[in-house]
This record gives sequence, C-alpha cells and structure tokens, in this order.
Amino acid sequence: MAKLFRAAIMGPPGSGKGTISKRIAQSFGLQYLSSGHYLRESITANTEAGLLVKTYVERGMLVPDHVMTSLMLPRLEKLSSHRWLLDGFPRTLPQALALNNLYQLDLVISLNVPYSTLSERLSDRWIHPASGRVYNMGFNPPRVQGKDDITGEPLIQHDDDKPEALMARLRHYKDVAKPVIDLYKSQGILHSFSGTETDRIWPYINSLLSTKLHIQPLDTSQTQTP
Repeated sequence: MAKLFRAAIMGPPGSGKGTISKRIAQSFGLQYLSSGHYLRESITANTEAGLLVKTYVERGMLVPDHVMTSLMLPRLEKLSSHRWLLDGFPRTLPQALALNNLYQLDLVISLNVPYSTLSERLSDRWIHPASGRVYNMGFNPPRVQGKDDITGEPLIQHDDDKPEALMARLRHYKDVAKPVIDLYKSQGILHSFSGTETDRIWPYINSLLSTKLHIQPLDTSQTQTP
C-alpha cells in the first residue's frame, strides 16, 4: 500500500494559514485538521479536556503542551488510514517531538508574511466565537455588518488582534516556532514561502504539492484573497 501523505502548515497570526489549508484540502483531497476546531469542539462537548482548555482560553492564555498533545494525539491515532494536513499543531518543540513519536511528517509548509501585512489583515479581522469563522472587512466581509452569515450572531474582534498587542504575539510566535522550524529543516521536510498576498503564494504551494503527491490538483474554483 502506498505511504499516506501527512503534512503541517505553520505561520504567524494573519498569515493566511486557514485559507491556504482549505485550498490544499480541497485541491488534493487531504483531510484538514485544525487544532482550533478541536479546541472549540472539546469546549462545546464539555469533555474533561474541554473544561481544562476552557480555563486557559477564558484567561487569554495559550493552552499548555501537555493539554494540546493529550487533545490532538488521540484524534490523530484514529486517522491512521487517512492523508491529512495539520494547522495549528504542532506549535511548540515539545508538541512536535510528541507528534514525531506517532507519525513522521512528509512536508511542513512555513508562511513568512511581513509585519505590515499581518497588522493590516488582523486590524480588519472579525470572528464568530462559537464556530471560529473568520471575516475580513477588506476582502471577506459578512453579508450583514457585525453579524455571522450563518447564525446571525454578533462578531467580535480579539484584543490580541489589535495593533498594540500584535507585535508581542509575533515575537512570541517567532520564539516558539524557531525550534520547530529548525527541527523540520534538519529533517529536510520544511518548505518556506514568503509574500504579501495569498493568491501569489498559492501557485508555488500548489506546484510543490503536485510534485510531492505526483498528482494534479482537483479543479476547484478559488476565491480571491490577499
């Protein structure tokens, strides 16, 4: 049986990870695994892990490594017969090493986007808290201002998406991500992409995956995004 392809995507807040991840999943048939989705799902389900996650999220704190691995690894174990793309995990070196003990990744995509672009994107970003749906007032606005398209519930802007908090978030991301990036670079599976527009970065990622997977992407219509 052919080896199943497993990949991860990394990038700072506002780098377009979610948009690119969904394009990869749709174009190449990979299952898209978002750590943010699993976190929200565990909180909604009131599981033991979810209650623990909630205590950190409500205080605006990052979920610790041992909690993230206990949440993510059991789910990944159940996907042993699937091809997938991880978004948001592993975020730290301990998480990456824990994942390494379970699966060997085939490819890691790292997105490099200038601070000015990230700041502009995040200042326009509004979120539906319950689902995690993200809107951008510049290129993906809600149909009704301030309301989620599906539920009609209010959208919010996170305090840490505001410019005064963004620099600290980016510094923290770089500090935490560097050992993870170095690990995957040493394994020869890291591919970095730089740019200010998702639609300009995407063709290069698309070409890389076509080569790695030895298949042409499925014909999917793309929405123009920055």
